[in-house]
Amino acid sequence: MKKPFALMLALALLAAVGVPAFAEAPVPGWAEGSPALQAILAYVDAVTDEAAESFVPAADRIAVFDFDGTLFGERFPTYFDTCLFLHRVLHDETCEPEADVRAYAEALETALMNGESEPDSPRSTAQMAAEVFAGFTVEEYRAYIKAFADTPAWGFEGMTYGQGFYLPMTALVQYLSRRGFQVFISSGSERTIVRVLTEGVLDEWVPADRVIGSTFTLTATGQGEKAGRSYSFTPEDEVLLEGNLTVKNQKTNKVFSIVDEIGKVPILVFGNSSGDLAMAQYAAQHGGKAWMLLCDDTARDYGDLKTAAAFAETCAECGYATISMRDDFATIYGDEAIMTVVEELAPAA
Repeated sequence: MKKPFALMLALALLAAVGVPAFAEAPVPGWAEGSPALQAILAYVDAVTDEAAESFVPAADRIAVFDFDGTLFGERFPTYFDTCLFLHRVLHDETCEPEADVRAYAEALETALMNGESEPDSPRSTAQMAAEVFAGFTVEEYRAYIKAFADTPAWGFEGMTYGQGFYLPMTALVQYLSRRGFQVFISSGSERTIVRVLTEGVLDEWVPADRVIGSTFTLTATGQGEKAGRSYSFTPEDEVLLEGNLTVKNQKTNKVFSIVDEIGKVPILVFGNSSGDLAMAQYAAQHGGKAWMLLCDDTARDYGDLKTAAAFAETCAECGYATISMRDDFATIYGDEAIMTVVEELAPAA
């Protein structure tokens, strides 16, 4: 996927007039004078000024972004991974799910379309998603994700699912990279999904080995019932999805995965929900900062004002700054993405 044209144009203009890569020009996509952006830029200045006591060496400048709802839309009408699951179970004739999985998917889709709560289930949606992709090779799974990402996003004209990135936040990732930050993504979505979606969009700044996410179990075609520690991979083997969820990367699991996969405490965390508060706290207790997005834009996205207000209160209690999608973003998905609001289907504002 090509980089957003507006972003490419802004970066080209900076280069054309000879502005250094680290210049404090506004980050593309943010509203002029955005208080949130100004606070972020001030913090970045403080930790990159070698003469300041607040200076942090580049090796320790770690920024961690949540994915869904922080870098990428999560309201068409729900998370991409859940939309992918529903497509696989309900709209893919090659899928033959268990009866309980189909019944749950039908109830879930109906609830989402009516703005209702998700139905109860003895197994998580993530576990059932692992089951319905069992037997796929890793390459087949990646191709399936790509194909679905190329389909029109629910609730919008002029945008596919794969184009559902928040342009101000992708620009922020690039800005931080230019200022010497190592940027990681820590998502509750399965990590292959995030790696596929970021290809050609963010992987220049967040390569695949910096993407952390939920994990499905894997097996080899000839492995059978043997454990991986007891089986040697052969020239004929392919890696397959086995059909189970290993780790759901949410809440405190995000702290554990940062410890395991990064090995350093981030000094910057960006998130948008209670699932991100744990890693924000982990950064804060070591002197870092956190900014949390509020889903308060109902004109350019399917925001939820009650959810945004409640989360803003939580952030205030925890001491985390917030970013208003309505007030701090000059754009969200770009001008070509047009909401097609249908009242009976739109999430409650």
